[in-house]
Amino acid sequence: MTQSMRTGTYGRHVDGDGDGDWRDAATRYALMPLRIFLGITFVYAGLDKLTDSAFMKEAGSGSIGDMMRAVRDSSAVPALVDLALESPVAFGYAIAFGELAVGIGTLLGLLTRLAALGGALISLSLWLTVSWAADPYYYGNDLPYLMAWTPLVLAGAPLLSVDAALRARRRRTGEYG
Repeated sequence: MTQSMRTGTYGRHVDGDGDGDWRDAATRYALMPLRIFLGITFVYAGLDKLTDSAFMKEAGSGSIGDMMRAVRDSSAVPALVDLALESPVAFGYAIAFGELAVGIGTLLGLLTRLAALGGALISLSLWLTVSWAADPYYYGNDLPYLMAWTPLVLAGAPLLSVDAALRARRRRTGEYG
């Protein structure tokens, strides 16, 4: 069997075994499961916060305020928690709407790199505050989310996305090289 040669990012394999078609498709669609998972998860997280009557309060069981006060001393950046505690309800809404925007952008493939950067920044802020004290570190889920956003920040959504449709349209009209 001969070695495969790549002619481009999404080019065909040149080999005699006919396996190039499924490999090419797998390469082209490799980010789709990640986009779907992160998009749905962030939409759900945003909606969950917005519909939880206990969460959007300054104090009380299950409130954003009590959660932030509970993690303040164990966070990597207590000043970030202090900033959130200046207005915990506003911070809660900012996180919830941010998660919603990131999730929708990721699912639609609209400004995907920007949405993924937003998701990475949300995950980073939650890792440095809420899940920083997880021991061992891999018990906290915010660090894996941060790492999961990285391929989408780098690659965007090259297929099945609004970004790809706009890019193709610009190419057809000669606006984009």
